[in-house]
Amino acid sequence: MTLIDNAIYVQGHRVETPRSLDETYELLDAHDGFAWIGMYRPGPAELASVAGEFGLHPLAVEDALQGHQRSKVERYGDTLFVVLRPAHYDDELEHVDFGELHLFVGPRFVVTIRHAESPNLAAVRQRLERQPELLELGPEAVLYAILDRVVDEYEPVVAGIENDIDEIEDQLFGDSDDDALSRRIYELFGEVISFGRAVQPMAGMLEWLRRGYEKYDVDLEVQRNLRDVLDHVIRIADRIDGFRALLDKALTVHSALVARRQTEANLAQNDEIKKISSWAAIIFAPGLIAGIYGMNFENMPELHWEYGYPLAVGGMGVFAVALWVIFRKKKWL
Repeated sequence: MTLIDNAIYVQGHRVETPRSLDETYELLDAHDGFAWIGMYRPGPAELASVAGEFGLHPLAVEDALQGHQRSKVERYGDTLFVVLRPAHYDDELEHVDFGELHLFVGPRFVVTIRHAESPNLAAVRQRLERQPELLELGPEAVLYAILDRVVDEYEPVVAGIENDIDEIEDQLFGDSDDDALSRRIYELFGEVISFGRAVQPMAGMLEWLRRGYEKYDVDLEVQRNLRDVLDHVIRIADRIDGFRALLDKALTVHSALVARRQTEANLAQNDEIKKISSWAAIIFAPGLIAGIYGMNFENMPELHWEYGYPLAVGGMGVFAVALWVIFRKKKWL
């Protein structure tokens, strides 16, 4: 279902739970409060209805409908359009999944559009409804609570990536498949870069919002809460920079270790080739002599000589020993 949750709040309390968008518009006119409409992957008709009622800018509506946007904040008159990239760490697959969340925040409305399961906005609603003094501050309080939830969900991702990096560091100097380890480092590097693209723009977004506090009369308590979110974002962004540096070093170390192991393997192979060649030469010399005298030609005086046999056998031995000594000195044997 496109419409996930829909409520009208007055002085921090839910006073209406409309069953349709049209009912929301009618009840909102009857109350001095704001509407929070939660949607999941809405179609063009639903978005067009919301856009027509609240005067949403066509460019922002087009972005919300298409999805696949970067983290950003834009202002169209008195309406904010915010794109967030929530993240979730899958422990079983050791993989980071990224979602997309769009928010339209105006004086009397908040429209949240999810393109993925994360974050759990129902939990955000429940938290705010338990804190009517915060919810009473209006749509900016909802924006803060959602930002806070998204940033809080980044913490398990940081912990998961940190654990993966620790495992990679252990594998670097252990017995591991070089190809598999290289693939894991590259894949994690890509996830860290994507994570950075989701998190790092948020610092600039929150700073941009801060510059408009006075102009748009943002409540002091909301300002303080947003400043706390900014501190968390900066800390996480710093951790991401550290992860990128560690993975870059891991790639360098892994490449060096692979090159060293390849060199050692080549050297070991060369040693084996030297040994085989040496013994082949040692065996070849006696074999050559034996082969010559094994031809049994008629005109071979040594065959009828009294000392021919011992001299041939002795020559074989001398050649073999001499070659062994030479190869031994050259450390081929």
